[in-house]
Amino acid sequence: MLGYMRLLGLFILAAAMTFAADITGKWTANVVLDAGSGSPTFVFQQSGDKLTGTYSGTVGEAKLTGTVTGNKVEFTFDAGEAGAVKYSGTLDGDKKMSGSCEYGALGKGTFTATKN
Repeated sequence: MLGYMRLLGLFILAAAMTFAADITGKWTANVVLDAGSGSPTFVFQQSGDKLTGTYSGTVGEAKLTGTVTGNKVEFTFDAGEAGAVKYSGTLDGDKKMSGSCEYGALGKGTFTATKN
């Protein structure tokens, strides 16, 4: 029984590692908000589950921080007068993601993004 439990534990660990994609690189997004739409770019640097990088789009440029946990991605940045921006999404492999976003005063919306 102990051998079975160890094998099961290794299987679960391997499955969890399979879902941990590295999203490091440049991504192009399509964002649709209450206030309109845009196509920002993100440059992500991932180290473990920690995410850093930059946003470049309609509200300017900003440094971002966030996390990647399994196939879940969350990141935030400060958009100046528009306020705090938060993205929350799900990875589809290591080259696509989609989810929701909140752009402070500009409203809420959805996004899709593809790794270049």
